[in-house]
Amino acid sequence: MTVDSSMSSGYCSLEEELEDCFFTAKTTFFRNVQSKHPSKNVCKPAEEARRPPTLQEIKQKIASYNSREKNCLGMKLSEDGTYTGFIKVHLKLLRPVTVPAGIRPQSIYDAIKDVNLAATTDKRTSFYLPLDAIKQLHISSTTTVSEVIQGLLKKFMVVDNPQKFALFKQTHKDGQVLFQKLSIADCPLYLRLLAGPDTDVLSFVLKENETGEVEWDAFSIPELQNFLTILEKEEQDKIQQVQKKYDKFRQKLEEALRKSQGKPG
Repeated sequence: MTVDSSMSSGYCSLEEELEDCFFTAKTTFFRNVQSKHPSKNVCKPAEEARRPPTLQEIKQKIASYNSREKNCLGMKLSEDGTYTGFIKVHLKLLRPVTVPAGIRPQSIYDAIKDVNLAATTDKRTSFYLPLDAIKQLHISSTTTVSEVIQGLLKKFMVVDNPQKFALFKQTHKDGQVLFQKLSIADCPLYLRLLAGPDTDVLSFVLKENETGEVEWDAFSIPELQNFLTILEKEEQDKIQQVQKKYDKFRQKLEEALRKSQGKPG
């Protein structure tokens, strides 16, 4: 599995596709309280297992897929019946990820030689990855969800446990956004082939592997300490926002009182 861009430092726009850079904390790592109103994001029940396609069916589907692919990102069939192609993964991580601190960005040489830069230091820090950024991956029909997750984490030198993350497939139906969590043994490229190249029909989303309540025991002490630092910063920001709001109200009230006191009775 390969990834279509190299690591670089700095910041980038949330509206652009991810160019291998990290964001500092801009939002809380706690999940938002669920609204009382119905959500348009609906979890879709698991689908029934399908019969494995024959080689002839795969050839036909690949030919149909490539005829509709407009970005020169078609699939290629090998003699052994496997095939390769591209998928795009949307990153929708609400919590910070843990990465090594104080090391240089990954170079092309590191990627080719499979150098693990994360193993060169024990220092750790945390970042928020850009919300809803997109990463394009070149994978095989035998590449599993587990391998996709591990490949993404390795590319960004994320040292968190891969079990903290899950890959979802996102579809649309009757104005609703449907998410279905994929099994770690599922093959995303096969799902892409069945759905066709249109990402409005099917897209892949990397999210936290939510199992209900936050499992704080799964985090290391440096991670928990970093969460407290982020929480304290967000608390101070909220306090300042509230203080500015009421200072403005107070100024308006005092101004109104001065005007009313200056008028003849």
